[in-house]
Amino acid sequence: MQTTLKKICKHTLFLVKELFLSVFIIGIMVGIVVIGAAYYIFKYATPPAEALKERVVSQTTVLYDKTGTQVLYEIHGEEDRKVLSHEEIPDSIRAMTIVAEDDSFYSHYGVDILSILRAARVNLSSDNIKQGGSTITQQLVRNVFLSQEKTFKRKFFEAILAIKIERKFSKDEILDMYLNQVPYGSNAYGVQAAAEVYFGKDAKDLSLDESALLASIPKATTYYSPHGNHRGELVARQKEVLVRSAQKGVISQKQVQEAVATNTLAKVMPFREPIVAPHFVFHVIEELEKLYGASFVQTGGMRVYTTLDLAMQRRAENIVKKGVERNVSYNAENAALVAMNPKNGEVLAMVGSKDYFNNDTIDGQVNVAVRLRQPGSAFKPFAYAAAFESGYQPETLLYDVPTNFGPDGSGKDYIPQNYNESFRGRVSMRQALAMSLNIPAVKTLYLAGIEKTIALAEKMGITTLTNKQNYGLALVLGGAEVKLLDATAAYGVFANDGERVSAHAIDRIVTKNETLFSNNQKSQRVISEQTARKINSILSDNASRTPTFGPASPLTIPQKTVAAKTGTTQEYRDAWTIGYTPSLAVGVWAGNNDNRPMRPGSAGVFVAAPIWQEFMKNELEDKPQETFTAYEKVETKKVLLSGVSQSSQEKEESGSSILYYVDKNNPVAGDNIDYNDPMLWRWEQSIQRYSEKNKEEKKKKK
Repeated sequence: MQTTLKKICKHTLFLVKELFLSVFIIGIMVGIVVIGAAYYIFKYATPPAEALKERVVSQTTVLYDKTGTQVLYEIHGEEDRKVLSHEEIPDSIRAMTIVAEDDSFYSHYGVDILSILRAARVNLSSDNIKQGGSTITQQLVRNVFLSQEKTFKRKFFEAILAIKIERKFSKDEILDMYLNQVPYGSNAYGVQAAAEVYFGKDAKDLSLDESALLASIPKATTYYSPHGNHRGELVARQKEVLVRSAQKGVISQKQVQEAVATNTLAKVMPFREPIVAPHFVFHVIEELEKLYGASFVQTGGMRVYTTLDLAMQRRAENIVKKGVERNVSYNAENAALVAMNPKNGEVLAMVGSKDYFNNDTIDGQVNVAVRLRQPGSAFKPFAYAAAFESGYQPETLLYDVPTNFGPDGSGKDYIPQNYNESFRGRVSMRQALAMSLNIPAVKTLYLAGIEKTIALAEKMGITTLTNKQNYGLALVLGGAEVKLLDATAAYGVFANDGERVSAHAIDRIVTKNETLFSNNQKSQRVISEQTARKINSILSDNASRTPTFGPASPLTIPQKTVAAKTGTTQEYRDAWTIGYTPSLAVGVWAGNNDNRPMRPGSAGVFVAAPIWQEFMKNELEDKPQETFTAYEKVETKKVLLSGVSQSSQEKEESGSSILYYVDKNNPVAGDNIDYNDPMLWRWEQSIQRYSEKNKEEKKKKK
């Protein structure tokens, strides 16, 4: 027995040794192959380091309108690149650039292993390149020799070339080449061109705060453009660079304080290049850079055919400008407009402010069409749509009475008020949405469910509902911020009978040799036809909204069928109107970019709706009449669900809420009425108090 065990152990040990030896030999062979491949790539498959100074002439990228005949903007290659000698580049821009882009620049050999390992944790989990880790040398290599594709193969070649460059050139030479060729946006290549474009001075005269601002741009030239839509984010990055510079001992704390206290944006020169529809153009460029990277966008010679209807855009710009001039009495200094085709998702016009080139008084370069603003009651249709998806109907009856909805998370009870501080008793969901009554809207959100409403809004195209755990019933009154572009596209889903085609501003992209991109997306059903038709019916029902807005409000277009909804936020900081036909969806925002409140009473119907109405009149004037398809009414015997209720006025005033009659989550077929629902009793008490108050008032009148 012992002899047998010894033999087994001896045999096992032999197998282990053989296995270890095999693995060791395979490892050596793999290592030899990898090293050989790396050497081959280093020696033969990549350009010589000297080629860094023999750059290929870059090509201009051109943006066109949807006809392909009108040039909106040209992104030049290196037309404005100014090469400086080592002595002409100021130390401040060197220091700020290293801190912003590669703070271990002087200690690595072209590749920063620690940065790569940090980025690898993100990249490996997503199976592609999500995060960088590139050194200044790698960025230089990428801009000169490689594409912007986010693949491991490109990163490998990039690393090999970076090492090759580091062996050939000194650190100062590499940094000089980087600063002389890196794109800073606005067709400025290199720090000298950037200093001239943004500050009207030579690079050698840049102050510390200006150097920090410029050093903050190359990470994302359009996103962080001083002429763009994210100026606040640019300033935050500038301050971060300054603070980190002090932490690393590059500058003193006093220098940081002085630089941070300086309003660098106030020193930025106005945008001066020929450009048409600038807010739209920069929106397109930002999308292009997400797809291909800033360097390729600026040097790749693309022909970008956008969705812009230039004639419509010019009409929109004029109407917005005139509308803002009329709104002076409301203390509303700005407005934005988005128009799109709901059938195919094309953005036809985008006006981000009254005047892109007025940055002194209205911050005109900020594109409010893609900024976060609270929508007010313009959010209500999403809650009603979610309720209709669950089985509620336009005819479903709710009580518009003062209601305490309980704690809202802040320790206070949530007791919303209607716009005019009056109440209408029992109303249908049709009446409630058409008249924009707040209490029935909050009840509708509760019936539909907050989570279901958020999910539906997101399916329809709202992209900014990120703090889901913090939203309460106030969501339906505009308690979350959205973008005008998203909201207009989402309303377009109603116009398109419940099918969504994502909003897009780029139709196709071609180069000399190939078609890079072609937008051929198909529509996707996100809500039912019947739900869309119910919303269309309500929002185009002028008779139902007349008690609040009057019979001839700016939400109507003579001889045309249109659907529309307004929105107004607390303290009158935002005014909205979004409306549509089956072929055209248009959203308008009015207010102040800095979030200052308008004059009390500056509701969406007075401030935004006239702009919307004038634009729609112009666009629909020569178009054939379009109507919305009627929805199929659902008849049930359930009290209040399809309008069936007690017949007498006395019973109407003393009736019960819908929670007393239907299963909240399954109103048509369900029978599980939750009598333990605290909201049921809150709603019942509110109806009883309202009824008793009405009876008292009637007695007094007698």
